[in-house]
Amino acid sequence: MKKNIALGAALALATALPLHAASTDGKVRIGLLYTLSGPSAILGEQSRDGFLMAAEKLGNSFGGLEAEIIVIDDEQKPDVAVTRAREMVERDEVDFVVGPIFSNVLYAILQPVTQGGAILVSTNAGTSNLAGAECNPDLFVTSYQNDQIHEVSGKYAQDQGYGNVVLITPNYQAGKDAMTGFKHSYSGNVASEMFVPLGQLDFSAELAQIAAFQPDAVYAFMPGGMGVNFVKQYRQAGLETIPFLSAFTVDESTLPAQGADALDFLAGSNWAPDLDTPETAAFTEAFIAKYDRVPATFAMQAYDAAMLIDSALRITGGKLDDREALRAAMKQADFTSLRGDFRFGDNHFPIQDFYLTKVVQREDGHFATSIVQPIFEDYQDNFVSSCQM
Repeated sequence: MKKNIALGAALALATALPLHAASTDGKVRIGLLYTLSGPSAILGEQSRDGFLMAAEKLGNSFGGLEAEIIVIDDEQKPDVAVTRAREMVERDEVDFVVGPIFSNVLYAILQPVTQGGAILVSTNAGTSNLAGAECNPDLFVTSYQNDQIHEVSGKYAQDQGYGNVVLITPNYQAGKDAMTGFKHSYSGNVASEMFVPLGQLDFSAELAQIAAFQPDAVYAFMPGGMGVNFVKQYRQAGLETIPFLSAFTVDESTLPAQGADALDFLAGSNWAPDLDTPETAAFTEAFIAKYDRVPATFAMQAYDAAMLIDSALRITGGKLDDREALRAAMKQADFTSLRGDFRFGDNHFPIQDFYLTKVVQREDGHFATSIVQPIFEDYQDNFVSSCQM
């Protein structure tokens, strides 16, 4: 695979960001901006690897253009992300910025990227405001609107007749969206809404409160290292008899560290590595062979982002200078998603299916999520009507 991947960080904050012209040298420049250090690095690594696997499959040619791919660590810090996003657009003259993982980072980089002349493709973060009143014609999301994943567990809890639940999330925008999403589909009693600092790793106090509440179920949104510790401590506290519902807490990014502690725990997702499509089967097998780990939804969504960019450039004949035509081509989403059915709503957020998944141990020994049942089909987010584009 021919690729030009620069691993590094930007050096200085530009005080002004001129709109760069689209490249005319037969190349497309793509910047990947992910969290690649700290406790949540595995999320960014899954995303980076998923995108690069797609680039390799495409022969590093997107719509006939040779790709230059730059990989940058945002350190999970919005201010750092802004600096590095600005430099990717101004210094490196990227045509697309792909990423990030965290919603607060997405919101921070949106204007620097899009006002600087690049198209932003979010492969994970999808805040409600950007799906609604603050939607942006140069933002495309290949994941979901944050609330939707959490609505899966809310709907399941409602269908199971759970009358009393505890919700626990980090205290940032995606955590707030998680609470909103769960309650959108759940009308029972919420015994407690627990917000913890982003990055917290000791949950002894919160688990003691959960034990005291004795709820019918617990819903947890704990991404990355937070999820690893929360699950292990949940088992250690003897709470496994209380049904465990989640999103991004037990998935392929956390399961290598959680292992058997996560077995049979439930989650909501738009995909799992055993989804019954030929594309998923091939992708999962290839990903495991290349990286010796099972792909998470983070990898799938980034893989799809690469295929989306390729599809758009095929439609435009490799032309990057007509922004309206490029946006229209992106909106068509003329590619085969690993998740099967996929199309964009008018806010550039996906319309797709969602599933309840369960943690299992595969025949090869890897722990992974597995489809239990569909929860929502062809599901659009609840904020699109507020988007005026």
